[in-house]
Amino acid sequence: MAGLIKNILWPTDFSAEGQEALLYAGLFAQTFSAGITALHVIPDLAPAFYADSPVIAQELSGRMAEITQKAQAQFKAMETKRGLTFKKAVIAEGSTAKKIVETAEKEKADLIVMGKKGQSRLEKVLIGSVANHVLRHSPVPVLITQKGKRPAGIKKILVPTDFAKEEDVEREFAWDLAQRFGASLTFLYVLELYGHEYRMVDHMFETALARFKKRAHQARTGITVSKDVTRAVTAAAGIDEYSRERGFDLIVMATCARGLGRFFLGSTTEKVISHTGLPVFALPPHYCR
Repeated sequence: MAGLIKNILWPTDFSAEGQEALLYAGLFAQTFSAGITALHVIPDLAPAFYADSPVIAQELSGRMAEITQKAQAQFKAMETKRGLTFKKAVIAEGSTAKKIVETAEKEKADLIVMGKKGQSRLEKVLIGSVANHVLRHSPVPVLITQKGKRPAGIKKILVPTDFAKEEDVEREFAWDLAQRFGASLTFLYVLELYGHEYRMVDHMFETALARFKKRAHQARTGITVSKDVTRAVTAAAGIDEYSRERGFDLIVMATCARGLGRFFLGSTTEKVISHTGLPVFALPPHYCR
């Protein structure tokens, strides 16, 4: 659960967006008393092309040493600038997306915090292929941050819902996050044009949220739990508009097919991540199994 976050993996390419993601990693580290493992992945230089050429191999080896040394210096500079100390700084070579997942497993990370965009023209429009791969294969939750969004604290958390049983784990994470940050929880159902009647949605809400209201009362946490329904052409558009208009600080969503079949990676969740200006705490597909 979210309360067990002790090691946060922060992958970076040293871009401005990556440094903004570090601010969120720092916020979560401070809130959960967790350490931060920094990761920089150097692109694979395709050894098959230079294996038979000792001269080229030597030149590339020297280049790799230079890149590694530069990356180490950048990590040190960031520690000084941000006033923090990384639990560990890892420099790896290979496919960025795969190395992020492998490092999360090897270092026993509990959360990955990263920006969403890549460098290609397509990735500048849609969610980056690296973030996409990590979301699909990560062993732990992934916090996807947004460029230009600096954390001022997390006080309002939005949890889109479609009342599926698989959402239980998502709600538990949302509850733990709300407790740690002292934030309110709002569960939102987007009523699409072909959706259910409001009366049916209202009944499902009452059933799903009754135990959360009871828990808040018993724990005397002061956490406000509320529900709302909004209409939109698509669920993603409704979530994006609702979160912007009401000033939420974080969206919690699962990236898996579930319930009514509308919330799945490649559709609603991915579109929300692509277009929202808010960070998204996303649960990979295996959490729904």
